[in-house]
Amino acid sequence: MKTETLLRTIREQLEDADLLGSFLVRDLRTGEEIGIEPDVEFAAASLVKVPLAVVTLDRIRKGELDGSEELPVRPGVDVVRGAVGIGQFRHPVRVALEDLVYLSVVISDNSAADMLFARTPPADVATALQSFGLHGIRVRHTLGDLMETPQEQLPPEDAHLAHMLAIQAGTAGRGHSVPQLDVTRANAGSARAYVNLLEALWLPSAIPETVTGRVRELMASNMHRQRLTPDFDADASPWAAKTGSLLNLRHEIGVVEHSDGQLFAVAALTESRVPALVQPETEALMGQIARRLRDQLRARG
Repeated sequence: MKTETLLRTIREQLEDADLLGSFLVRDLRTGEEIGIEPDVEFAAASLVKVPLAVVTLDRIRKGELDGSEELPVRPGVDVVRGAVGIGQFRHPVRVALEDLVYLSVVISDNSAADMLFARTPPADVATALQSFGLHGIRVRHTLGDLMETPQEQLPPEDAHLAHMLAIQAGTAGRGHSVPQLDVTRANAGSARAYVNLLEALWLPSAIPETVTGRVRELMASNMHRQRLTPDFDADASPWAAKTGSLLNLRHEIGVVEHSDGQLFAVAALTESRVPALVQPETEALMGQIARRLRDQLRARG
């Protein structure tokens, strides 16, 4: 299929699914890429945990932080109640700083991420990314802010009302009355910015290999595997990734390594216009579109 025909078909699929999508697939061996609106910015949600891990691990490497330092976790005091991880703990424990990086990336633990942000504030993470030559990823706030959206203020049976607000309260310029969805105030980035980060993690870059290697390991262990993973992961093509979710946003970024040496970075950032908390059809479509773009690019080789 010609590229123009494929892209037109994908845009029609997105429109039929009431889904705004930004996709980019890049062949990391050749630099060739294919995408749909790859420069549109989205609020990043949990995707910000990848740059946070990079910067934290680099500070540990430089001796600015002690990865073995055990930090106190006192439920209701040091951490707020969250959906997964230490936010669900009922009793006090101590967790090593480097293990908080693991929890943040692998199970997407917001409380663990915020304990890391307490050591390296968002502005410092943003500055460090710039020093690595990575631009376009905005790091502005902690993960605790994501737990203060309209959805958290409503009972579970009314979650669709929060999603309706998320859908209806945006502006043409990507602003939003919900600050966590406003790309001018929230952690944000484009598919291209996140593919650039993936390239810096998988190919030689200004980020030291000891850091990139560990981040690759963590992403390969990611436990949230319902979106792009079914279309990419296989014995002959392992998939390492990180998801991000917030209200009507569903994202995933990752890299697939084929046994023949081909290496593809993938970013899929989406915004649903369907007011529903659970949308398996949307997540399946994300994977199908990303794979079709990868297949098109792979065929060129």
